[in-house]
Amino acid sequence: MPATAESVDTVWFTRCPVPTASGLAYALGRLATRYADLGVDVGILQDAPLEIARHHYDHDLVGLIREGGNVPAIAARAEGARTRLVGLTWIDEGQSIMVRPDSAITSPAALRGARIAVPGWAATRDTSHARAMALHGFKGALGLAGLTLDDVEFVELPLDPVLPPGRIRAERAAPRFRELDELTSGRVDAVYVKGAASLEAARVRGAVVGIDLDAVPSRRSRVNNGTPRPITVHEELLQSHSELVVEFLVETLRAADWAAGDLNGVREVLAAETGSGAEGVLLAYREGFHRTLHPTLDEERVDLLRVQKALLLRHGFLRADFDLDSWIDPRPLRLAYERLASRD
Repeated sequence: MPATAESVDTVWFTRCPVPTASGLAYALGRLATRYADLGVDVGILQDAPLEIARHHYDHDLVGLIREGGNVPAIAARAEGARTRLVGLTWIDEGQSIMVRPDSAITSPAALRGARIAVPGWAATRDTSHARAMALHGFKGALGLAGLTLDDVEFVELPLDPVLPPGRIRAERAAPRFRELDELTSGRVDAVYVKGAASLEAARVRGAVVGIDLDAVPSRRSRVNNGTPRPITVHEELLQSHSELVVEFLVETLRAADWAAGDLNGVREVLAAETGSGAEGVLLAYREGFHRTLHPTLDEERVDLLRVQKALLLRHGFLRADFDLDSWIDPRPLRLAYERLASRD
């Protein structure tokens, strides 16, 4: 029987294999310690049975706090999921357009007429994040030269089956990079990649960076699945056990403070979180990233999430539109910042 707000004895935490303060808080044991003080267990959704782990995408689990990609979070809300947005993070994580070493694509303008790799649709909208990421990655690069997605040729690639969240560890052990293989074979001219494991795999295959999106000053050109990255909670948990949400955010902020002063410690955690080696972490996460892990709900991040929602709606990733502002509940994060300040 699903948990109700009154019967929550476990807070389920789910996140993607990327740098997050909440992931650090868990890795450091701080979430487990704090929830134990409150008489509640903390569980990792990726390690749960499939009937629970599947809620990584639909968020239909009262005790779930999710920090992850915005495509599933936005798609779930558009499907009617009873969630609230309580925080946003922005971590530049190695977004690039990769090409072959002999390619003439060394600037956004050179993408005109290129064959670009676009992963196919998955079984559902919320699991089609690979397609959404490629589309927005290329849109950001093309926009730097005043071009649009109409100026390139899509090469639709069969999509590997999306593994259940409970098998994410197995997927990390044997990652698949179909787009990069298509690039090296010559079937496509450019692929979008993001993150440590992908950049490491690209280098192994001899691919090179044609366009470095992280080097672009405008954040708008880098809006994608993980930028900005939402923290969402089930509204019943927020209504009946707001303390559990606030304390999650407090420990997240404490971990962000720790990260700002221990880059080597953060990198050690990330090597395990991302499933890549030390080289991949260095490639993807550049100087200063460890000082920017604190969640906020500032106007810039909300507006950038609005840009992402508009693209998802335009390209068929959302069942229906919804009001972004009414999705946001700023109270838990505000209380968390106040509580942390009072404990210092």
